[in-house]
Amino acid sequence: MALVLLAAGCSERAPTPQRATATTTDSADTRPVIVFLGTSLTAGLGLDPSQAYPALIQQKLDSAGLAYRVVNAGVSGETSSDARARLAWLLRMDPAVLVVETGANDGLRGLSVDALRANLDTILTVAQRHQPPPRLVVIGMQAPPNLGSRYTEAFREVFPEEAEKHDAALVPFLLEGVGGVDSLNQGDGIHPTAAGQRVLAENVWMTLVKVVSRTS
Repeated sequence: MALVLLAAGCSERAPTPQRATATTTDSADTRPVIVFLGTSLTAGLGLDPSQAYPALIQQKLDSAGLAYRVVNAGVSGETSSDARARLAWLLRMDPAVLVVETGANDGLRGLSVDALRANLDTILTVAQRHQPPPRLVVIGMQAPPNLGSRYTEAFREVFPEEAEKHDAALVPFLLEGVGGVDSLNQGDGIHPTAAGQRVLAENVWMTLVKVVSRTS
């Protein structure tokens, strides 16, 4: 598909970095946790949190009888460097599965692909060293085409290569079927509408369901 603006999310930064918020606040909930580390695409900027794709994933898990609790740890405006800095705090939840959606803002700002690779590599390495180690899911992203083919190709390759290196499951491209589709994006042309978030949920679910079915 033609990629217009991808990446996401995220030109708007939250005034104060958000902490992870679970879809349930029941402290007695002992279900294993799936943490979604991400940008405003994951946070659901401009929408009610219940419309963001992690909340829709929770509905799919419940419907499938898979006993997991989703934590949406998306933060608007976050780069891969910011995500790396937050990881230790999120690992305190001992997630069973860590879903990593990062790099969108790196691409939007034309930041170094080498730095993106290093940050993603560190995130996955640190997660694998955590005890117990979570299963890993890497969400692929693409850079805006105006940055040139050399940059966009190098950017796109980071995600599958790092996923393979760390034995992580891969969602090939979060915004497949949504990026560049006016009816599925809000007025800024970047953040998905509620309908767009439903497509994102399907894109992620196709990979995630295989991971949680193996680990449940």
